[in-house]
Amino acid sequence: MVAVRNPTVALVGNPNTGKTTLFNALAGMNQHVGNYPGVTVETKKGKCRHGGRVLDVIDLPGTYSLAPRSPDEMVAVDVILGNNPSEPRPDVVVTIIDASNLERNLYLMTQVLELGVPVIVALNMMDVAEGQGLKIDVDKLSQQLGVPIVPLQANKGKGLDVLKGAIAKVLQNPASAQGPVFPDSFENEIARLNSITENHEPLFLLRRLLLDVGGQTEKRLLAKHGQKLAGELQAARARLVHAGFAIAGIEARIRYGWIRKAITDCIARPATRPVSWTDRLDKVLTHRIWGTFIFLLVMFLVFEAIFVAAVPFMDWIKAGVAAVADSVSLSPGPLRSLLVDGIIKGVGAVIVFLPQIVFLFAIIAVLEDCGYMARAAFLMDRLMARAGLNGKSFIPLLSSMACAVPGIMSARVIENPRDRLATILVAPLMSCSARLPVYSLLIGAFLPAADYGLFVPGLVFFGLYMLGIILAPLMALLLKSTLLRGDTPMFVMEMPLYKLPALYTVLRRSFDSGWMFLKRAGTMILATMILVWAALYFPSGNYEQEIADLEETLQEAREELTTLRTEFKALEDADPQNDDLIEAKKKELDAVRAKLQPVNDLRTTWKEQSALGRIGKFTEPVFTPLGWDWRIGMAAVASFPAREVMVGTLGIIFGEGEGDAGDNAYRQDVGNSLQRSGAFTIPVAMSVLVFFALCSQCVSTLAIIKRETNSWRWPIFTFAYMTALAYVGAFLTFRIGGFFG
Repeated sequence: MVAVRNPTVALVGNPNTGKTTLFNALAGMNQHVGNYPGVTVETKKGKCRHGGRVLDVIDLPGTYSLAPRSPDEMVAVDVILGNNPSEPRPDVVVTIIDASNLERNLYLMTQVLELGVPVIVALNMMDVAEGQGLKIDVDKLSQQLGVPIVPLQANKGKGLDVLKGAIAKVLQNPASAQGPVFPDSFENEIARLNSITENHEPLFLLRRLLLDVGGQTEKRLLAKHGQKLAGELQAARARLVHAGFAIAGIEARIRYGWIRKAITDCIARPATRPVSWTDRLDKVLTHRIWGTFIFLLVMFLVFEAIFVAAVPFMDWIKAGVAAVADSVSLSPGPLRSLLVDGIIKGVGAVIVFLPQIVFLFAIIAVLEDCGYMARAAFLMDRLMARAGLNGKSFIPLLSSMACAVPGIMSARVIENPRDRLATILVAPLMSCSARLPVYSLLIGAFLPAADYGLFVPGLVFFGLYMLGIILAPLMALLLKSTLLRGDTPMFVMEMPLYKLPALYTVLRRSFDSGWMFLKRAGTMILATMILVWAALYFPSGNYEQEIADLEETLQEAREELTTLRTEFKALEDADPQNDDLIEAKKKELDAVRAKLQPVNDLRTTWKEQSALGRIGKFTEPVFTPLGWDWRIGMAAVASFPAREVMVGTLGIIFGEGEGDAGDNAYRQDVGNSLQRSGAFTIPVAMSVLVFFALCSQCVSTLAIIKRETNSWRWPIFTFAYMTALAYVGAFLTFRIGGFFG
């Protein structure tokens, strides 16, 4: 028995026409995000009920035209033509149009009419049109265009039932309307191309083949039909030019001519356009001085939200992961270590980023929905253009200073595929919060403020951040000049009207982004964490049991060490000039650390004998030019899952045991061990700092790049170029630093 599928309704429209708002109003909670193979754009799918009937609704990516220039832009065309194997061909296409921009929005509708699917026009934002003094005769316009038109105010739910009724009516009596008519000479060329392809291609694609020079349709059909079609296509274009039809302008002239004729008697405009409060706000928000000042303030608040406000939630997650790890009551052995160190801590390494992702996407949703994002992109476009990017690249790069994972995910706001990919590939160069523990450890140990003053450590911190800020746009410019070379598209930014953000849209986007991150990236990160755990664990011998036995006997000493650390910190804060008391407390700390040293020595020996330790020794010649010995190299390799792991790994290798990278007291103890080890000098420490400022030591970031680009090529490329950049930077730092002692 063949299952009867639900009728499918596709939503298409220009950006900022309220298409997503309409989709949310129709689908409610019955929706999910989908991806198609070979593309990076997302579509939303949902279900809508009307009169006891269920409709499948697809929210296709917003676009100004159905002239695809990339595989991403081909998605809407393929879905509506039924060429996408993942989706049935839509039974109805609803074209969402901004009533206040009728002429421009109808351009897309005229292209949809040629796809051979029944069309309904959803005339959205009627309240905005009325506010501008526009009066639209909807019934007459429907007759002129030949399609049903439903006036809407989607953000308030007005007209939804009428739209559902119109969809049901069209499903019962489907009919296709006639759009603009092209000249006979153009249609004759389409007929010739049709015969070359033996009537196997939709006429819409043949039109796009003829009109879109170098477009996605041309690439696809020429690859399919070969040189015979290529020769005929070139001849057809030449004949049209000879007949006086410029390929570049013929489509716009014919379509807009048809639109103006259709709407002339259907719309009444005021003699003078009223000045709206949107116009008044734009005078301030897009002003070169005041607008930039407000933009910087907004970006500061964004940065504070994802860098500061998310910290308590991240701490709760860390505490929860630690509690779950402590609750495992298995005896020491591979199974317990796998569960605690591999799986539980591996999952913890993923979900700790969740608050930042949710905060960031909630903020982006608010900025986009209220209309400010377009103004921000407009202000930043001139600056970003110097790096071959556009204004929308700024927020992903800024967000990456908190964490590259949400920063890369936020690059979805960039429509142009090359700009989006370039932004994704350079975003990890921005110093993220995970690098801070490494920065704090080495700067605090080798360039302490007590010896060098506040200026030098602060300058080094600033310099590490500036490395990414300077290199990211330079690398983007290099990529846009080489691997991502192509025609620079004109940056067209529509200024949408200001409005209050829809709470549902903000919450839904935050939820979708967080859930997708956990579901897609988590599996890959978890698998990598388990592999690294295995490399650090095996061969294990009897080390784990010996460590457990020793720790049991030294539990009192460990508790004493925690208490002394707290007392020492309180003493330094309360009476920093009391050298005698501070020195006495240091001696107490050293005495307790000496009791715990056998455990730390055992851990160090175990990690040295592990597979990863042996790899570190084997690869030591690679790190020698950087001034590193095998221990530093091993710590760098071990930190591949997450950069902050470097602190704990150094703690184990240099005899301080495991600890929390965010614990200042623990970092200070590790720093003291590094000073005593002889493996580190100031040039070596600076070499490590520069390496970590530039390297791609974060499997979460690479997993997200794979997820966003739908290919392993780009995460591998990112890891390779950033590692090479980091190596060269660390080498130069060590060599130059050597001249100064």
